[in-house]
Amino acid sequence: MSCPGFTHILVLPHLKVQNANAVSSPLTHGFPSITAFLGLMWALERKTRALGLDIEFNAVGVVCHDHDEQINDGGFVHSFRLTRNPVGRDGKTAAIVEEGRIHLDVSLLLAVHAQHWDGETRQRDMQTIAELVQGMRIAGGTLLPSASSRASRQRPWVADFTDPDNNDFHKLRARLLPGTTLVARDDLIDTRLETLRGEQPEATRLDAWLSLSRINWHFDAAANNGNGAWQHDRKGAGWIVSIPVGYGALGPVHAAGSVPNARDATTPFRFVESLYSIGEWIGPHRLQKPQDLLWYADSQPEQGLYRCRNDYRATETTI
Repeated sequence: MSCPGFTHILVLPHLKVQNANAVSSPLTHGFPSITAFLGLMWALERKTRALGLDIEFNAVGVVCHDHDEQINDGGFVHSFRLTRNPVGRDGKTAAIVEEGRIHLDVSLLLAVHAQHWDGETRQRDMQTIAELVQGMRIAGGTLLPSASSRASRQRPWVADFTDPDNNDFHKLRARLLPGTTLVARDDLIDTRLETLRGEQPEATRLDAWLSLSRINWHFDAAANNGNGAWQHDRKGAGWIVSIPVGYGALGPVHAAGSVPNARDATTPFRFVESLYSIGEWIGPHRLQKPQDLLWYADSQPEQGLYRCRNDYRATETTI
């Protein structure tokens, strides 16, 4: 499967998000999960259709310009800065719920498919979408209103891709700097697994993922003119991170309303767990095509897979 087609990319630049969810999955934390941005895209599309806009969103991308995870720098071990909740009705102190929060400055990219989307119609739709986003949460965080001094910097704009031979991708890349975007690096798991099996034939993909999720040190006796030195495996590897990329089914699909206490009693229900892979943060100027920026959904209910995918392919594998 590849990225669905689109005619334009709508850019909502430099959105200031406060207290977004920094716990992206049961095993990872830091930047919010890409599933949160796909969920935002679908929720926004439903709102636009309710208002009569004749557009659809097929993929989403996110560029991070700044981030501030709310943690205490207490040496080697960091901990989340927790909020103190108001007292309960009985006057007793409420229980502390550990939650990770992060402040973000991000640009949101929406791959739009629309026919004859230009002129006044496009300007009106852009304004409507920008107003809708202002009233929504992004990864659980609150979107701060733009300051008057930054209004022009945060004004939405559109890159046109209706003409394959003359599009706005180079302008798009330049206007997203400085910043980094998250791309998929599933290929690194295969490469690391092959390396591990050279020493441990019983190694699995989980071993490869865990190996990539940490910095592995070893002592090289031949380094430093034979005096030896400690070496790690991240040199030249880029900014790689462990990321959740969707959900895998734990059981069959249950009929709507058959599972007690489900959030939605009108939609079929399925128990799932997180799926994990490897991603890389890279500068938009290093990308070769607009699809490299975008994430899209790949649902395979018969196989129990609900994945987020990205079409980025590295020109060379470094680790």
